[in-house]
Amino acid sequence: MQLDFFPSKTLTLYLAKMFIVRILAVLVMLVLILLMLDLLTATGKILAVPGNGQGEILTYAGLRMPQLVARFLPYSVLLATIITLVGLNQNSEVVAMKAAGLSAHQVLAPLLLTAFLVGIGSFAFNERVVTRATATLKAWDANEFKAVPRDSGVRANVYIAEGSDILSAASVSGAGNATELTGVTWYRRAPSGAIADQIRSSRATWTGEGWKLEDAVRFEVAGARSATVGTVVLGGQITPDQVALTSVDPDATSFWQLRQSIDEYEEAGRRTAELRTKWWHKLVSPMSSVLMPLLGAVAAFGLARSGQLFVRAVIGMALGFAYFVVDNAALAMGNFGGYPPLLAAWAPFLLFALVGETVLIRTEE
Repeated sequence: MQLDFFPSKTLTLYLAKMFIVRILAVLVMLVLILLMLDLLTATGKILAVPGNGQGEILTYAGLRMPQLVARFLPYSVLLATIITLVGLNQNSEVVAMKAAGLSAHQVLAPLLLTAFLVGIGSFAFNERVVTRATATLKAWDANEFKAVPRDSGVRANVYIAEGSDILSAASVSGAGNATELTGVTWYRRAPSGAIADQIRSSRATWTGEGWKLEDAVRFEVAGARSATVGTVVLGGQITPDQVALTSVDPDATSFWQLRQSIDEYEEAGRRTAELRTKWWHKLVSPMSSVLMPLLGAVAAFGLARSGQLFVRAVIGMALGFAYFVVDNAALAMGNFGGYPPLLAAWAPFLLFALVGETVLIRTEE
């Protein structure tokens, strides 16, 4: 019986239904609260654009909501785990299940299976909804919440180096020789490495010999002086193909498209550590939901009347939040090459899986 993780179909459905209802309830609560807080800062920027109104605010909320759902679904699973297990413990249902011969792993098995299915759904949701919403929202934000044509292929926040100088653009649209940059700034460095001057323009287009900045304004850092320089051509070594490669946004790119972009980067001899880390993390992030019942399992066991139930719940929450802290730290290390991409993405997951399993075995099995 100990190797049969689902000895009772009725009990499995009962626990799974209870768990999924609490996941949805916590997720809706978190998303609504965070969305309202986010709208407090974004509404002013949206309404500052002439012609924008309630429709644009609702559009922003519709684009922002999938991002919040994807980011806070693992937190919702963690909190739902604590709520579910504490309730089962207080009502002596865990005692009844163990008295019937179920092990701690068998008690948790329905929750782990539910969390696994939630993780698969989260991956599909990220691929089909979140990446598209993120790409649209970033392009809209880069255009200062002005109208962006549909299917324009706009990418946001691009930085490209030419020697020691840097070309930045708030947004990029088009492809090939028809590529257009908006919100352009050219940073020229002095031999010492400091910024000597900046040339800013609202628009830049590719001429075949460089990027033509229209109505450009030069700002000299040393003298703190500004002067209008009209039309200038800069960045002759920065081709539209390089701009297309640089403008890959992992958060707005699907799993398979990002894999293709990584291959293109490698063919061009470009650094791919950050993209590879984000690519692996697209798998790890949804599957982090599977860890939450294991890390929060400490709240399920031990007698409620012993007075330690609250302490156990706090320990479960601490383990869950510690995972998110370590995961973000490892992701940051992988982005700048401190860790290999595979290690940066999977090491926290495997480490806390071992920690959760060790705690469960030592305390209950």
